[in-house]
Amino acid sequence: DYFMINKEKFTNKKQSKIAKKIFSVAPSDDKTNKYIEECLHKKHFSIKEIDRGNQEIKFDRIYNLACPASPPAYQKEPISTILTCTQGLYNMLELAKYCGARLLQTSTSEVYGDPDISPQPEDYRGNVNCFGKRACYDEGKRCAEALCYEYSKLTHLTGIEGVRIARIFNTYGRNMRPDDGRVLTNIICQALNNEPITIYGDGKQTRSFCYVSDTVNGLIKLMESNVLTPVNIGNPEEYTIIEMAEMIKKLTKSKSYIIYKDLPQDDHREKCLDLHQCHDLSRHDNRRKYDASGYHHRPCRNRNGQRKLSDLQKYLELTP
Repeated sequence: DYFMINKEKFTNKKQSKIAKKIFSVAPSDDKTNKYIEECLHKKHFSIKEIDRGNQEIKFDRIYNLACPASPPAYQKEPISTILTCTQGLYNMLELAKYCGARLLQTSTSEVYGDPDISPQPEDYRGNVNCFGKRACYDEGKRCAEALCYEYSKLTHLTGIEGVRIARIFNTYGRNMRPDDGRVLTNIICQALNNEPITIYGDGKQTRSFCYVSDTVNGLIKLMESNVLTPVNIGNPEEYTIIEMAEMIKKLTKSKSYIIYKDLPQDDHREKCLDLHQCHDLSRHDNRRKYDASGYHHRPCRNRNGQRKLSDLQKYLELTP
């Protein structure tokens, strides 16, 4: 089951003319349901549960964000993950075809697998294991991009206004799930509870983290751009897992100590994005100043990033 979230207008008046109706596809789970309930009182926000056979509702923009992205989540339901990436996207593309809408597919940095080069540009074809624990997600997203490519070629026949593909790198922010299972939430939860912080491997693996509002800005800019090829979305500043753990210990004033465990199968050594494609997104937007990445990113080491990481304590629904 999926919710179609209808946001009649952007909250930013300058953006309100971009589209009359914006729809986002999100999984129908307890956490999402609770968040949506909290949004129902907000102006310009409504929600409808529909299926793709409903011929009465027309969309202008479709954001497809439906898919578990945490390794524990997609490894628990690998077949459903593959079907969400493929059959679910097919349903959305057919919906876009019917409406003549534009669709944005949220892909992932996981399409690069365990990369041989860093940072990773969009034309890098990746180093992915197609027969392993991560394959359901990695290959599912790669197949989804191929499906988008084929629909893009047939735009003049299908009636789809266009397809945009965003390869999202690590994102963090408020309302993260304590049981998410990814590195940032794992470290924060352990630090807040003064539990041993688990580092897999030697901790020298690198990741880049982007604040959620900046990721959303990047998605909106990509949707309204003329860029038809995949675009990396994220923060180009790279940190080792050890650096992140030490930073969180300091911010939370934790008494935790670090323990090391074996590296999981196909865990990635380096995750850092090349943002040359994002440069094109900022050149065509005069509404505000953007940095070279195409939108304002908040590195974890600057004042804003540290404040927001420390603020996570009250949004993780934990008792320290």
